[in-house]
Amino acid sequence: MKIKFCGAAQNVTGAQFVVTVNGTSLMLDCGLFQGRRQEAYEKSKKFHFDPTSIDTLILSHAHMDHSGNIPNLIKHGYGGSIFATQPTVDLCKIMLKDSAYLQQRDIEWVNKIRAKKKEPPIEPLYTLEDVKASLDSFVSVDYDRVFTVGQGVNVTLRDAGHILGSASVLLEIEEKKKKIRIGYTGDVGRPHMPIVHDPNQLRDLDVLIMETTYGNRLHSDFSDIEEQLAQLIIDTAGAGGKIIIPSFAVGRTQLVIYILHKLFNENRIPEMPIFVDSPMAVHATDVFRKYLQDLDRETKRIFLENNEDPFGFRRLKYVETVEESKNLNAQKYPHIIISASGMAEGGRILHHLRNNIENHRTLLLFVGYAAKHTLARKIMDGDKNIRIFGEDFKVKCKVEKMDSFSAHADRRELLKYIDTNKPSKLKHIFLVHGEIDQMEPFSNALKSKGYKNVYMPLEQEVYEI
Repeated sequence: MKIKFCGAAQNVTGAQFVVTVNGTSLMLDCGLFQGRRQEAYEKSKKFHFDPTSIDTLILSHAHMDHSGNIPNLIKHGYGGSIFATQPTVDLCKIMLKDSAYLQQRDIEWVNKIRAKKKEPPIEPLYTLEDVKASLDSFVSVDYDRVFTVGQGVNVTLRDAGHILGSASVLLEIEEKKKKIRIGYTGDVGRPHMPIVHDPNQLRDLDVLIMETTYGNRLHSDFSDIEEQLAQLIIDTAGAGGKIIIPSFAVGRTQLVIYILHKLFNENRIPEMPIFVDSPMAVHATDVFRKYLQDLDRETKRIFLENNEDPFGFRRLKYVETVEESKNLNAQKYPHIIISASGMAEGGRILHHLRNNIENHRTLLLFVGYAAKHTLARKIMDGDKNIRIFGEDFKVKCKVEKMDSFSAHADRRELLKYIDTNKPSKLKHIFLVHGEIDQMEPFSNALKSKGYKNVYMPLEQEVYEI
């Protein structure tokens, strides 16, 4: 049995892992690489394996760094099924179409520049037609239901507690009369967060492929998030400013809306409009509404039992048209804009940054992780001179970051997650989906707890189990 690490190896994007056993090639996730535009395009374009050789794809969740390269995989000859939970399937229908649309728009812009330089045009990774072809391959699977994908290879999806429909993957493999339990965490959620359930931990494993996005970081206590957010809003509104929140359209946006709804209900923040300026976030929120009865007990207690929509209230407006989005730039009164993308690498958030980043009254509030070399990461790291749409801007606005919103488990929570597996049984741990400064300290912590074979695979490395 072999595992090949084809993405999210010592970085946080492009999750792709291939397990080969008993003549079956099983792929775990098929994500897009995110970062510098040209590098991201080149890395996502090519696979470190023959797509026609893969028999089955298991998808942990709908975020683009895990699902976003599926149409490209199909385009290059993959012909098997894609197994995921039903909410993940529903979200992918929206997100992959949106990805194709954004690529097409960006490529048109890039090709105009290339034409001026007399360079040949380039093509998008995939088109809307490729997306439509890929959607026929999705097969929905319930949590905790065992299904077979090859000789001696059984799969079970567990609730990862990261976003709606997110799953960790349990592989139960029988090879040469030996039984092996392999776990892939996907993205591990945090316990006691609103909306989604707590993670259903993978136990009694022999091998674990584990995300380490925050392997050396501790989040602030979530119980403090409401007061911290309320104070930022009060201070900014009092100064006559607006709050701009770059946010992932799926998961993070719904959590931010949930908290704002709660704060308004409790009269803890002033009356001011909130705009969700992301068509994808609008459609993704409709998917969340479809599964209201699957949300956690707190959501049901606070909102559903009172017949309230957690994702809709009087001061909230969802913006869909380009014209409505442009009109927001003329609004001078205090308001909140939540807009995609979370890493500020594309989408309407760039227009809002372009128009507001040099205004000292504006608060730019980051509520999630951003990969290296992305615009969001540069601003988070303190860069004062940035480029948007080829123009130079100075960062004069206030910048705040709230990591409590993160849907990723932190160091303490990841260590607690793995505690359910005894070092005497868990023989191999592969750390993925994390930068090296997060992985190395986490690896040392695992070794100090008695886990012996802890690896930090490089891209394209193959390990034999």
